[in-house]
Amino acid sequence: MADDFNGRKLTGEQELRWALRALPKRTPPAGLITSLRVIASRERQRALNRLSLRRICLNWLDRVRLAAQDVMRPLALPFAGGVFAAVVLFSMFVVPNYPLRGNIGFDVPTMLTTEASVKGAAPLGLEGGDLVVDVTLDDQGRMVDYHVVSGSGVVMDATLRHRLENLLLFTEYVPATAFGQPTAAKLRLRLFASQIDVKG
Repeated sequence: MADDFNGRKLTGEQELRWALRALPKRTPPAGLITSLRVIASRERQRALNRLSLRRICLNWLDRVRLAAQDVMRPLALPFAGGVFAAVVLFSMFVVPNYPLRGNIGFDVPTMLTTEASVKGAAPLGLEGGDLVVDVTLDDQGRMVDYHVVSGSGVVMDATLRHRLENLLLFTEYVPATAFGQPTAAKLRLRLFASQIDVKG
């Protein structure tokens, strides 16, 4: 047992109290009060956010938006640079190789597409003039329809019209092709008194 200043004997509890009083006073650090207020404010905000479903949804949306911004912001510049580089490289490759159509008087024929043509036809004896006919062919080379473009006065005669239809119907045609496959097309025929001129 210890003695106090007056010489009295102290019990265990009193001795402890006396020892605690004798300790030097400690002052809290300067930022402790601010930190405690911040923690209390966050806890209060969490408690308010848990009160309603609307607040929970708004809080969740804010977090998602913030996370999306954090992810997208570092990727935006490289993504834009990649798109720009791809456009520049693509234009450098395509523009010099792109076939420009010049003002030339003839077209170079290719085997990718071919025009319809006539295999053979007997000349139609017309007595009133020339005749221009557009013939529509199917993909088998058979005549589907015809339209008289000029010289309709020549076919006013039923006999001449009948001869024209027979001629067009029984003429053998070569169908047009696109990439090697037969396809439907139109064919322009110029019929003269002594010959047939074919123009695709």
